Amino acid sequence: MEELKEQISNLINQQQWNQLRQLTWNDYLIPDVASLLIGLNKADRVILFRLLPRPVATAVFSYLEKEDRNSLLEDLTNEETRYLLTNLPPDDRTTLFEELPGQVTQRLLNLLNPDDLKEARLLLGYPEESVGRLMTPDYVAVRPQWTIQEAINHIRLKARNSETLHTIYVIDESWKLLDSLELSLLILANPQETVEAIMSKSFISLSAFDDREMAVKVMQKYDVFSLPVVDSDGILLGLVTFDDVMDVAEEEATEDFHKTAAVTPLKASYQESSIKDLVGKRMGWLIALVFVSLLSSGVIALYEQTLQTVIVLTVFIPLLLGSGGNAGAQASTLMVRALATSDVTADEWIRVFFKELMVGLFLGVFMGIISSIFGSMRGGLQIGLIVGLTMLTIIIAANLIGVMLPFILTKMNLDPAVASNPLITSITDVMGLLIYFAIATMVLGPL
Repeated sequence: MEELKEQISNLINQQQWNQLRQLTWNDYLIPDVASLLIGLNKADRVILFRLLPRPVATAVFSYLEKEDRNSLLEDLTNEETRYLLTNLPPDDRTTLFEELPGQVTQRLLNLLNPDDLKEARLLLGYPEESVGRLMTPDYVAVRPQWTIQEAINHIRLKARNSETLHTIYVIDESWKLLDSLELSLLILANPQETVEAIMSKSFISLSAFDDREMAVKVMQKYDVFSLPVVDSDGILLGLVTFDDVMDVAEEEATEDFHKTAAVTPLKASYQESSIKDLVGKRMGWLIALVFVSLLSSGVIALYEQTLQTVIVLTVFIPLLLGSGGNAGAQASTLMVRALATSDVTADEWIRVFFKELMVGLFLGVFMGIISSIFGSMRGGLQIGLIVGLTMLTIIIAANLIGVMLPFILTKMNLDPAVASNPLITSITDVMGLLIYFAIATMVLGPL
C-alpha cells in the first residue's frame, strides 16, 4: 500500500488523470483503500476519491471516520454527493445523517430522490440508539405459497439489492413475518415443493424500538448473522446485520471502558477529540472525586490525637486503603461485566451478595494474616492485631460495596459502569479510615 500511495501521489503531482483512472482497484480490500485515502493530504484525497470507480468510492466512503466523511462532503459537487448518498446502504446513510449538523443533513436530504428520501426519513424517525436507526430495509422476502423454484428465481432477481443473502424471510400478503429461512434450506429442497413445506415457523426477531444493545445480546445468544426487525404488528421492516452489530458492540465496550476510568464517554475517537473535549470529559469526575476524598481528610483530622499518640498507625494507612480500593475495584469490574453480558441479572443480587461475602471473607482472612505479621514486626502485637483485623474488615466491606453498587445503579436505571474504579476507591478510602481508627480505638482504648 505504501508503494501504491507513492505512485498515486506522483501521478497526481504530474496530473496524469487517465493513468489514475486506469488503476485496478479490484486487487485491494476496501478497508485498505480507505486507509490509503486518509493517508493522503486533503487536496489529493478529494482528487483520488473523484477518480475512483463509483462503486469503489461508495464502499470506501462507508469505512471513513465521521470527520473524514464530513470533510469529503464539503468538497464534492451536488451531483457527486447525490450519487454517493443514493448508493450508500440505508443504514450507513442514516448513520451519516445522525452525525451531521441539522442544516447539513437537510441539504443532503434534498439531494435524494423521492424513494430514498422516504426511506431516509423513515429510518431517522426512530429513537436514537434504537434498532430502527440501525436496520436496513434491503432484504429478500418470499411468499409461503411459492414453489422452491419460484422462490430461488425471485432471490436471483432481487439479490443484487440485498444487504445479505444468508437468510431469506417468508412474509404473507400484508408483509407480516412468518418465518426466517437459511438460504441453504431452499437450495437443498425439492424445487417442486412449496416454501411452506420447509417452514418451521420458529424465528427470532427484534422490534424497531428495541435498544440497539438488544441486537448485540440477541445476536450473541443465537449466533446468527442477521436479525429481522418488525413493528408492533409483526410487519417486517428490515434487518440488522453482523457488521452493524459489531460496530455497536465496540462503541458500547468503549463507553464502558471510559466510565470505569471515571471519564465521560467521548463522542468521537481520541484522535478526533480536541484538548477542550478531553479536558471537559474528565474534569467533572475529577472534581467530584476531590470532594469525596475530602471526607478522608476529615476522618484523619478527627483522629489526629490517636495518630500523634501512636504514630506507627500512620505507616499502614497506604497499605490498608490501597488493598481496600483494589478489592473493591476488582469486585466492581467483575460485576459490571457480568451485568453487561447478562451473566447476572439485577434480581440475583441476594445470591451474589452472599457469594461475594464468602469471597471477601476468604480474601480478608488471608490478607489479614499477612498484614498482622507486618504490623507485629513494625509495632508489636497490638498493632499487628489492629492492622490484621482492619485488613479483614476492609476487604470484606470493599468487596461488598464493589459488587452491590452496580446493582443499585441498575435498579435506578443508570449504567452500572458508572460504578467506576476511582469512585469505588474513593468510597473505600473513607470507609477504610473509619474502620481502621475504630478498631485502633477499641484495641488501644481511649488515647
